[in-house]
Amino acid sequence: MHSKDGSAETSAASRVQDFQIFGEFGEVNPSISDGSTFTFLDPEKLKAIFHEPIPGCHLYSRLENPSTRVLGQALACLEGTPSARATASGMAAIATTLLALCEQGSVIVSDRLVYGGTHALLRNLFPRYGITTRFVDCMDPDAVRQALEEGAVRVLYCESLTNPLLRSPDLALLADLAHARGARFVVDNTFAPMIFAPRQQGADIVIHSLTKFINGMSDCVAGVICADQAFIDELSDASSGTCMLFGPTLDSVRAAAIYKNLHTLPVRLVQHGRNARMWAERLVECGLEVRYPGLPGYPDRAIFERQADPRMGFGGMLTMDAGEEGRAQALMVALQEVKVGFLAVSLGYYRTLFSHPGGSTSSEIPESERLATGLAPGLVRFSVGLDFEIERSWERFEKCLHKAGLIV
Repeated sequence: MHSKDGSAETSAASRVQDFQIFGEFGEVNPSISDGSTFTFLDPEKLKAIFHEPIPGCHLYSRLENPSTRVLGQALACLEGTPSARATASGMAAIATTLLALCEQGSVIVSDRLVYGGTHALLRNLFPRYGITTRFVDCMDPDAVRQALEEGAVRVLYCESLTNPLLRSPDLALLADLAHARGARFVVDNTFAPMIFAPRQQGADIVIHSLTKFINGMSDCVAGVICADQAFIDELSDASSGTCMLFGPTLDSVRAAAIYKNLHTLPVRLVQHGRNARMWAERLVECGLEVRYPGLPGYPDRAIFERQADPRMGFGGMLTMDAGEEGRAQALMVALQEVKVGFLAVSLGYYRTLFSHPGGSTSSEIPESERLATGLAPGLVRFSVGLDFEIERSWERFEKCLHKAGLIV
């Protein structure tokens, strides 16, 4: 991979592989911290830590403890940022970041089709506190430029691979547009960890829902904010930091588990991508409308390939248009019945998950806006699993397509 200025850099996979912190007694895995509060031998140091961070010292687990700090350090390596802060969910990471960057009267420019929870936060909740959002098509640089020129814009926000339509915005171009207007560029990289490196493309802050591919087990909820040390310190400030005061605390046991799962991420991503590409190609052969970054007809292929680490493949997400909601529902029920996967929200699990975004994860977005962006009523989103017997899974899938009346 290469940075924006063309100099060679180590890949995210290499950085994560080389990151290692041993346990208290020499264990190959870090020890798990089991304390809500921490003792101080010096009262003056306890007094001082309320005013500025002290390296190696912890105050209270509402903000951070040794286990969550190790996870944050590993995720900073993943995204190539100086620092990172783990949180209790992806939405906590998004909310605390944006509230730290904005105040009453601030404007956020956001891609018009983002994860439904993010959309609801920006459209429904933030206006109560005087923070407004302009939704634009981030695939249209002129629209983004115009939106950034109007008012006190603090943030340009997008997803590196959009949910659920899998578009790939030009991150370097968006970074330039944001910085030209003095705005911070925040990128949610949940769908494409290790595939994209938004920091190298100019992003100021990179966010993940660790719940998804990074953890990969669908057994916990967590998030992370990857950024410069100064911003992480701002989040941690005892008197005004959004992470400190809102307390989006990640449990230390969960942090330790996510840290261990992170090290298998590149291997898992490659397998997710291989399986998803095979299914996408087969579905196209069946005459179905499919979107997947690895297909020849993918509209953003040139941008994707310019930004991506080619060794990581094209990701484990694909969408298919069943034509109408009824057929989409019938297909998903049939797929679950024959054990192709599970009808469930979320993604990045080792089993295949599928859902109807219009009725679930994108339902917070008004229907007229969903239709305007191309989110069809019959769209099914697939997070393709790690099936070793992927051909067997496809045979079952094909029978379900017949049963749902999508192929004859």
